[in-house]
Amino acid sequence: MGDARLPTPWTDQVSPDNALPEYPRPQLTRPQWQNLNGVWEFAGAAAGDAPPFGQPLGERILVPYPAESALSGIQRHEDNMWYRRTFEVPADWKVAAEKNPAERAAGGEAGANRLKLNFGAVDYDAVVYVNGTEVATHRGGFGAFSADVTDALTDSGPQEIVVGVEDRTDATWQPVGKQRNVPDRGIFYEGASGIWQTVWMEPVAAASVDDLGMVPDLETSTLGLTVNAANAGEATTVEAVVKDGDTVVSATEGKPGEQLDLPVPEAKLWSPDSPFLYDLEVVLKDGGEATDTVTSYFGMREIGTTTGADGKLRMTLNGEILFHMSTLDQGYWPDGIYTAPTDEALKFDLEQHKELGFNTVRKHIKTEPDRWYHHADKLGLLVWQDMPAMKTGGRPPVDAQQQFETELDEIVAEKKNWTSVIGWVPFNEGWGEWSKDDSGRIADEVKAQDPSRLVNAHSGVNCCDSLGDSGKGDVIDWHQYTGPATPTPDANRVAMDGEHGGYGLEVEGHMWFGEGGAYEMVPDKPTLTSRYVENQQAVLGAAQSCGISGAIYTQITDVEHEVNGFFTYDRQVEKMDFAQVRAINEQIIAESDGSGTGAPDPGPGTPGLQGVNAYPFDEGTGTTAADAAGGADATLTNAEWAEGVDGGAVSFAGDGQADAGAPLVDTAGSYTVSAWAKLDETGTAFQTVASQDSGNASAFFLQYSGADERWAMSFVGQRALSPEKPEPGRWYHLTGVRDAKAGTLDLYVDGQKAATTSTCAAPEATGSTVVGRGEFGGEPVDYLRGDVDDVRVFDRALPPEEIAQLATPSGE
Repeated sequence: MGDARLPTPWTDQVSPDNALPEYPRPQLTRPQWQNLNGVWEFAGAAAGDAPPFGQPLGERILVPYPAESALSGIQRHEDNMWYRRTFEVPADWKVAAEKNPAERAAGGEAGANRLKLNFGAVDYDAVVYVNGTEVATHRGGFGAFSADVTDALTDSGPQEIVVGVEDRTDATWQPVGKQRNVPDRGIFYEGASGIWQTVWMEPVAAASVDDLGMVPDLETSTLGLTVNAANAGEATTVEAVVKDGDTVVSATEGKPGEQLDLPVPEAKLWSPDSPFLYDLEVVLKDGGEATDTVTSYFGMREIGTTTGADGKLRMTLNGEILFHMSTLDQGYWPDGIYTAPTDEALKFDLEQHKELGFNTVRKHIKTEPDRWYHHADKLGLLVWQDMPAMKTGGRPPVDAQQQFETELDEIVAEKKNWTSVIGWVPFNEGWGEWSKDDSGRIADEVKAQDPSRLVNAHSGVNCCDSLGDSGKGDVIDWHQYTGPATPTPDANRVAMDGEHGGYGLEVEGHMWFGEGGAYEMVPDKPTLTSRYVENQQAVLGAAQSCGISGAIYTQITDVEHEVNGFFTYDRQVEKMDFAQVRAINEQIIAESDGSGTGAPDPGPGTPGLQGVNAYPFDEGTGTTAADAAGGADATLTNAEWAEGVDGGAVSFAGDGQADAGAPLVDTAGSYTVSAWAKLDETGTAFQTVASQDSGNASAFFLQYSGADERWAMSFVGQRALSPEKPEPGRWYHLTGVRDAKAGTLDLYVDGQKAATTSTCAAPEATGSTVVGRGEFGGEPVDYLRGDVDDVRVFDRALPPEEIAQLATPSGE
């Protein structure tokens, strides 16, 4: 093995004799099996090379650690590679090949078994040979696959396995998650090529259990069980026995391929506080004689939604509202990259979630070995499972789109039985997304494939490369750093903060690059802890007032350049005061049950269309614009007087403003800001008509968004956008409305509603209200090039009919 740049507490426990020796498939176990992890022969290759049958390879690799990892002993990437080893089949397994298809259909030799070769995951394209015979191919770096290799075996002696792998990572459109051939000092990391999960073999009967489908039903107190079997005949039956420890709960018989309803009377429900699991034994019989026996387990739980006392839709577990307090868990290791060094290490991160007061994990654009989900089941952690994303930048071609959907279908099928998995996330921040309509269709198809879980169609739909909200799935999910994000649920979808936080602390001697970055850096452990607690208090406020059903903090550990974890990347240092972390997390879960009454009613405000402040800009001279409704006259800087829609106006050339000298808007409540505006140019620069300073970023921007080339009413990270690009030289009437009770931000153009977005929590600001520019990073920005007339401010959310009146030149 190589030298790990950052050893973990488990690095030195790994040896060629004990590479992940645990049974790798806890929900479908058989007593006889043999682990094929350990030292294999290895060689880099070129595309199209002939398989090296019977030829010793020049290097040695420790399977199942990725080729790039220190634990593998290779520590480099190869686009193409060969693996080779030999094995012997134990004589007591009674494995025998069948002479022809007719004999195989008839059961073959009496008492004969078939030999299955199983791979947990190989990244990315794999072809498997046994004794020179191709026995399996598989495309996809995250799915398990198996091969019946019986007919390729020789009569005795060593049997040869050769595995060819091609993995070009982000040189193609294959799903890669955060792997990159050239990792950056940002959010993308080392690649993880080749065999990265356990390889093992087992004897199975010709008629044997292939797969179980398990769906609990709390209403009927039953487990819906479907036993899918290979080579099942007309006389094949299934017996399923549910056990609570040594006590038999029920025994049910039926046919393979058909759903059996297994009684679980007075079911003990699975939850984070009580993760009870029932044992399950499944026996496949032919003519009354057992041909195959497998053991498994399940938890009785249901995930759903309901309306809370505050009228907002929220997520439920077993019919009760439960807030999902989660971390972002990327599953990277400095010694094994994609593969935890030991099973104890694999379990450690999950155990720490419980220690920190979390009840949920978001497995971020990666999957894990089955034992990870098994540990989550036993510990009582809810899991949101992401689909590993394609690379960022551009839109994937049609063949890549189809392969992405194939691999997503495979992941859902393979993870469908884990009690801990309660939701699917097909897309993250639009990475690899190609069509909003197709994203919605995919969400519908995942829901059809697994109706028992929630579907989050696109996590971070407000961010980055997202193509927008398809309106599909069960969740509205926003990202905001440092946040938290504050979407509000609608009639059919709950709301979730999909990512927030990201506070960083460097710990000397425990960083991958020797330095690190985050969304906000802090100097020490006490500051990091206090910033976390403050941020989580905002999460509690968002849960109570906005109705978010979950929040996901970035992240459980540092990863490479990112130093925003609770632990350093090597899991050696705790970076926060865990007692304080646990206390605020548990408070959020306890007090986010939807029992409140929602946002307070801000009151009716001041009636009439004059506004509480109004600037008709009719002076025509001087550097002061009178407030016709209040007492906050505005000071003009670098502004010219001009002809307006009705009387005078002010004109700006990209460096001017009209400063009211005071905050005219209570940004914590409801308000409306309206103005006539005419642009000189409509390029890619932002131009602000009206805003209010905060000392950091404007609390609101009534503006032209250069990024979208549309009119907008904006908060930082959120925009209600007009559907059309404005024309230079034309007057438009703009109205931005913040309705605190409804939790919305609206934009009206020429008296008609152009767009709305949910913004339950609003930025608060006590700085000056300003015409002609905005503020960001504490600096004046987004200066207007154009004219403004008749700016009005209201201390209430104007209804549409009043806005329509206002949008006429004499709209009093």
